[in-house]
Amino acid sequence: MRLSGHIIGLLKEYMGDLVEQARQESQAQQAFGFSSPPYQPDHAIADLLAILDDRIESEGMQVGMPLEFLHEMWRHCNEARGQVMEQVWLETNLGPPGSSKARIRELTYAALIEHLEGDSTTE
Repeated sequence: MRLSGHIIGLLKEYMGDLVEQARQESQAQQAFGFSSPPYQPDHAIADLLAILDDRIESEGMQVGMPLEFLHEMWRHCNEARGQVMEQVWLETNLGPPGSSKARIRELTYAALIEHLEGDSTTE
């Protein structure tokens, strides 16, 4: 399934929502003196698939998401997993120190979009 620019735009919007949610969670945890548990790219992908499931159920047809989209995204995420994990590992080890939930989501989703956009141009 080739992903249209519209679908990739929706994905970017949902990913941005998840990154912002993680930032707000982190600020709340810090305000109360809690430390964040370790967070990995697999968690970020699972969170994305969960929000997609919810959004497809609630607004999928209105925003133009086909019913089979969640299954296709699961397949795309599975295919991209190695590339995403490697990219996030590199960025977190070579970039600025710290790997907050928001940063892991940001890096994971950027690598996933890169993969999806690459798939869209090669199909």
